[in-house]
Parts: sequence; structure tokens; C-alpha cells
Amino acid sequence: MKRIFSLSCLLLFLLNSAFAQKATSVVQAIRYTKLANTLRALDKPQDAINLLERALPAVRGVNPYWEAVACESLGLAYYENGDNTLADHYLKIARTRYERLRYVASAWGVNELIRDISGKNLYAGIQFGASDVKLAIFKTRYESDFYEKDIKTRIEVPNVSLVADAGKSLKAGQDALRVCLDSISRYNIPNERIFIVFSNEMKEGLAKTPATKKMLYDQLSRALPNGNLRIDTTLSLNREAELFTVGSIPRKVWPSTSSLNIGSDVTLGGYFDADKTFHPIEMPVGTNTLVNQIENKRSLSSDAFRKEAPRVVKIIADTELAYRFKSSNAGLQKRRTVGLGGDVAWALVTYLHPEKTGTTAVAISMDDVERFRKLVMEDYNALTHPNVKEIADAGIRTKAEQEIATVRDQVSEKQLIAGALWLESIMKTYSTPTAPKRFVFIRNSDIGWVTGKFLETISGEYESTIAKGALYTR
Repeated sequence: MKRIFSLSCLLLFLLNSAFAQKATSVVQAIRYTKLANTLRALDKPQDAINLLERALPAVRGVNPYWEAVACESLGLAYYENGDNTLADHYLKIARTRYERLRYVASAWGVNELIRDISGKNLYAGIQFGASDVKLAIFKTRYESDFYEKDIKTRIEVPNVSLVADAGKSLKAGQDALRVCLDSISRYNIPNERIFIVFSNEMKEGLAKTPATKKMLYDQLSRALPNGNLRIDTTLSLNREAELFTVGSIPRKVWPSTSSLNIGSDVTLGGYFDADKTFHPIEMPVGTNTLVNQIENKRSLSSDAFRKEAPRVVKIIADTELAYRFKSSNAGLQKRRTVGLGGDVAWALVTYLHPEKTGTTAVAISMDDVERFRKLVMEDYNALTHPNVKEIADAGIRTKAEQEIATVRDQVSEKQLIAGALWLESIMKTYSTPTAPKRFVFIRNSDIGWVTGKFLETISGEYESTIAKGALYTR
């Protein structure tokens, strides 16, 4: 405590001394700039601005590099202080200085900051499924160890049954693609940040008819406006798991975090090791496949389904989970945090914690999942109609009501029963008394693959920029 007090007094002394005068030399300006960045880290952007404005005159026109650094720091400080106009102004000066110095990595990085502040750092993903086409347009920022997505547009075009009847649905597929592209065009998104894929489900459905797959690709490609856009038809389950992980789990927490997404037909995820090699986890089990196996070609009543579900899910969990996690996957066992995606986790958070609507990452405890399973099995109506009147913030309350209604429409009672039992089995398998796991629901993880594509593209742009020595100024 005494040490912290002493450091605070020293910092206060330095600040008072620095604020009293402008920098009189490049060396002093560098010291001011370094101290300003420390102040930014201490959440004191206005103090940093005051200090940087005293540093800038000493390096302006004298030392181009430190002028660029000071302007970059000043731009970031203004951004942190809520002034995007001045942030943009100083960052553009910094970019120009870096360009003239041929510091291409710095110019590229500052340009990304400018695009982000101006709202232009958007990207889009179009996914062709077996029976629908989906579009998402959004931007991403790092938040609380996970990515927060600022979604501008989401569109789903249903009843486009490309796999079931490819020949007859070509026009529907082309029309859906044009609708998505028209939406994208309003945001001025560069082609290299528009990602179009055949989902793994669609890819598998077309695997036995390569001619149909080629015909679909060729015909859909004709709806693309130019030759720079491509449709990725290679999205395998492992690749989907990797993209989901890249787009849901920031690189910073890869050593301690794995991913798991409970989908309709599969449960997939994985983790990256120290060499950045991805280790996928894939199980042919999802909410719909569980429902089908519980029903076993029957049409069970809700009560009969509840009686049968625990037995079937236990058999599947014993078969699919144990050997994948406990027997041979030491790397997975070492990761103490699991980033969860999928409709089941979304439903749990929405129904049990409506006050956290909009929160990017929501921890799910074992008590949560046991309560969720109990309500699904014993009081479904109470579960799906949570009380939101105690949420003080009217905006959050309204958003919670809307999300509850959406979950009720999209996730059926039988899917919730099967999903709750499956999620509980996963959490009990992953966690042990000696190695407990922290489970965190990641909102909007269903479009994590798009974020993964975007982040890979950004990394590729950076490496290409450095390799070519060309400036990145789009």
C-alpha cells in the first residue's frame, strides 16, 4: 500500500512538472509522449492529451518519426476521450508521416484504426445452407477477453432448398444472393472483406453429386457483380470449427481457452496449441440429431419425450464425449475456460439471465445448467416466460423481452430438453473437482466463422503489406 501511495505521489509530481511547460527538445518530447501513453493506460485520456499537446511542437517538422508517434498517441487519446473528429485528424497526420518514412507496418496499423473509428471497418458474410441463405454485416472489437460484435444487418432468406432440389432452386438462390449483395452495397465494404461460403451441411449434401455442385457454383457465381468475389465451397467441419474458434476466442487467450459450439446437427470446437496449430473437436451430435434419436422415428408427446430423453442422451454422451475429452486430449483438458456457442447456451442465458441481454460474454455455472435442466423438464412455461419487470433499465428490459420472444420462436421445447441434457453432460465431462472449468457463453457466436475469415484476412493483408513493402491506404 505504501509503495502504491509513493508511486502515485511520484506520478503526480511528474505530471505537475510536465504540465507546467512545453517540451523544449526532442528528448523531452519523447519523455512526455511516453508518460502520456502511461496516462492513457491509467484511463486518463485528457491528461494524456494535455501532455501530448506540449510534446508535439518540439518534434513537428524536426523529427518526422516522433511527430508521427505523438500524433498517433494524440489521436488515440482523443478517441478514448470521445472526440472522433480530432482522433481522425491526428491519426491521418500520423499515417501520412509513416507513409513518407516508408514505415509500412505502422502506416497499415494506423489506417486500420482510422477505418475503425470512422465506422468503415465493416465486413460481411453470406452463407448458403441446405435450405436457406444468411447474411451478416458487422464489425468487431475486443472486449472482456472475447469479441463484441456491432451488427449492422442480419438477413435470413428461408426456403432456398439448394441441396434438396438444386435445379429448381437456382433462381431462388441467385435472387437470395442478389438481396444479400444489395444490402452489402449500402455499406461500401471492400470485396476482400466480403466472404461467401457453402456451409458444411450444404457441402456434405452435394458431396455425392459433384456435377450438381459445380453447376450450382457456376450459376450462383453469375450473380456476383465482378470477378473479385468468390464462393468458398471447401468449408469442412474441421475448418468451420477453426474459423469459429478464431472468430470467437481472441489470440490473447488461446493458451487458456477452448471453444465449443452446440449446433443443430453437430457439436464442434477446438483449441490452438503453443505453435498455433489448431486441434479440432467434432461430434455428430446437435440439438436436432438428439431430438431425432430420442424420437426414433416416432412422434412422442412432450411427457413421453421427457421420459425418454435422459436415457438416450446419457448413452450418446457416454459414447461421444468421454473418449474425446478424457482419454486422449490432454491439451483440451489443460484449458480452463470454454467459450460456448449455440442455441442451447443462448436460450439458457436469455431465460435465466434476461438482465444480461446484450452482454458479450456471460458466465454459465453448473448451478445455472442444473436449474435450466430442471425447469425444462418440470416447468417449461415458467422457464420460457421469465420475469423482466425487475430490470431497471427500460432499454435492456425491452431488448430482453424481444430476445425472449425470438428464442421462443426459434428453439422448440424438444430441442431445449435435448439440448439442456447435452449441455449438462458436456459441462460435467469437461469439469472435474481437480480441474474445474469456466464456461462462458459468447453472444452472436453463430457468425463467428465470418469474424474468423475477417481476422485471417487482416493478418494476410498485414503480412502481404510488409512483404511487398507497399503502403496500405485503402
